Amino acid sequence: MAFLRSIFATKQITRQSLTTESSTPKGFLAVYVGENMKKKRFFVPVYYLSKPSFQALLREAEEEFGFDHPTGGLSLPCDEAFFVTVTSQIR
Repeated sequence: MAFLRSIFATKQITRQSLTTESSTPKGFLAVYVGENMKKKRFFVPVYYLSKPSFQALLREAEEEFGFDHPTGGLSLPCDEAFFVTVTSQIR
């Protein structure tokens, strides 16, 4: 059952990343993931901020970018596949 929830959560995050709206939905945080010119915007639930695996991504972002993110938003220094793997394991 937990596996199905993680698949649903991954699909929800991915589906929301494909929307064309410019605003971030309430209760979500916009992050940019991927290579420099091919960054993709994802919306993740704010409760991810309290999860150790997501906090590790945030620490890596701080080490690489500091507080000056090139996209003007929060950029995570990982590829899309790794990001989806990490976020799909968060419950």
